[in-house]
Amino acid sequence: MRVMGVDPGLTRCGLGAVEGRPGAPLSLVAVGVVRTGADEELGARLVGIEAGIEQWLDDVRPDAVAVERVFSQHNVRTVMGTAQAAGIAVLCAARRGLPVALHTPSEVKAAITGSGTADKKQIGAMVTRLLRLSEMPKPADAADALALAICHVWRGGAQHKLAQAVARAQSRTAQGRTTGKGVAL
Repeated sequence: MRVMGVDPGLTRCGLGAVEGRPGAPLSLVAVGVVRTGADEELGARLVGIEAGIEQWLDDVRPDAVAVERVFSQHNVRTVMGTAQAAGIAVLCAARRGLPVALHTPSEVKAAITGSGTADKKQIGAMVTRLLRLSEMPKPADAADALALAICHVWRGGAQHKLAQAVARAQSRTAQGRTTGKGVAL
């Protein structure tokens, strides 16, 4: 499974892609950031982020996209920009029919380090170790995007498959009701 992680932000939107499956070694596909200038108009910044994410989707061709779930911070201006960038990532993936998962920062930290309160340095160190990299991805936004992708491979992939199986079973049950035939599950 190939997953693209997105650590949303207006100034630096971290992007990272990994390939793997639960219980097997992971491999790095790509890592980087999309940058916009703080002095640019908001609309232009969002267009820049969209163009960058679209290019990444073209290049990486992920099976799924994992985006950091935006949570309330003390600085409302910061959280609004982060939420807008996250919305762009979700839109770009949805436009292509890709499954999108939102993971909280504490969920990602716990998946990667075993502690939901890990700091950026711990996240970067574990991402470096898990992907067998020679150095820590920089900036931290890029490492965080890889952590999101790893978290989704380990946690989200199984959740997605379970949801698909439930949906298929419900669909078969509903078809059985409309045709009057019994459905074996």
